[in-house]
Amino acid sequence: MSADTGGESLSQLEVDILAFERGWWRGPIEKEQAIRETFGLSGPQYYQMLNALIDQREALAADPLLVKRLLRMRAQRRQARYSPPAATKAR
Repeated sequence: MSADTGGESLSQLEVDILAFERGWWRGPIEKEQAIRETFGLSGPQYYQMLNALIDQREALAADPLLVKRLLRMRAQRRQARYSPPAATKAR
């Protein structure tokens, strides 16, 4: 019995983005430069695509460990961004 994914599958670009996220750090260049060289995208364009991608069931099915890690990291960044600052102690 297979899960119904609506008949959709990941595009080659989406598969390539997941593969890049899995191993970009292995290269000798910085991530932003690697994004430009690999995909021809700016950082913001790439991250918009990545954020939309990790919300797809197909991406989760294709690489559950990576997608769950990216979702967890995104949630932590959002929490840090929107949480009230820690109260400072008065001396």
